[in-house]
Formats: sequence, structure tokens, C-alpha cells
Amino acid sequence: MWNILICGVGGQGILLASDILAEVALEAGYDVKKSEVHGMAQRGGSVVSHVRYGEKVYSPLIRVGDADVILSFEKLEALRSIHYLSPDGLVVLNNIEILPIPCASGLEEYPTGIVEKLRAHARTIEVIDGVKLARKAGSPRTVNVVLLGSLAKHLELRREDWLKVIERKVPRKTVAMNRKAFELGYGGIQ
Repeated sequence: MWNILICGVGGQGILLASDILAEVALEAGYDVKKSEVHGMAQRGGSVVSHVRYGEKVYSPLIRVGDADVILSFEKLEALRSIHYLSPDGLVVLNNIEILPIPCASGLEEYPTGIVEKLRAHARTIEVIDGVKLARKAGSPRTVNVVLLGSLAKHLELRREDWLKVIERKVPRKTVAMNRKAFELGYGGIQ
């Protein structure tokens, strides 16, 4: 059983990323359940997606302390979700800070030392410069697929299934760019 929590900020492509992950697991023959929470997420609010797959999955929600992986599109969102991570879990973290409204308006300070705080809870943290890799792929809008590539190397799902599903899920004119984004994330090429 794999429990993967994907988190970030509205507009970052979290829901597409969770759809792709779920379909790749289905391609591999697993039972898959997925759930999302995106309340006030239209550009700027928190978005969290739970993806669970295995031989038989009974619930779409990951229990606190049971996530094998947190795939975070933004640093503070990883910290907000860290309580879901299992003691030997992995955090794949996009190295970007998106200021929440209270911070952007000057009412609050964006927390410092987030990566160090995450290290206190995670067995392993892989920090990715997703924006840099996405630009290298051809568009900053491919950050979500770069991060999926970084996640994919830690999962026992076939690379060709990832590429097949990405081709089906992204707009046709962006397929080559998204394939490159996945490969850059998978290879960790900076």
C-alpha cells in the first residue's frame, strides 16, 4: 500500500498531478482511491490531494502519520501537512515560497527555517528547484510534471506508464514539453 499526499497552493497543478499519479497506478493494475480538499483554492489557497494505491484500498483518505510520501509544491504547505508523514517517510519538496495573503499584506511573517523543521520529521527530504527545471523544459507551467518526475523515481511504477498517462492528460500541444519536464524531474538534472 502506498499513501501519497500532494499539497500546494491553488493554481499550481496539484489536481492534475494527482490525476496523473492515480492513472499511472491504475495502469500498473493497482486499486486506487483519491480525495482532494481545495476549499478556497482558486489561486492562492491550500490544496491537498490524497492518493492511495495498493492491492485493495478501502478509503481515499490517508490517516495522520501514515503518508509514505509528501509531494509538496510549496514549502509552507509541506510544513502544514507534515503531521501526515510516517516516521520513515519521504518529502519531495519544490523549493519555492508563495506568500499567503497575511504574509503578502504584511500582517504576518513567512516562516523561516522550513526545510530544517521538515528534516526533524522526515527520514528523507529531496528539495527540487522545480521552476528552474520547468523553464528548462520549456515553460514554468510544467512544474507539476517536473515534481511528478522527482516523485516517480521513488515509486515502483513503470516509467513508460508515467509517460503514457502524461501524454493522455496534458494538452496535445504541450506533450513534448511535459515529457521533457518529467524526464528532467526524474533525472534530477539541475
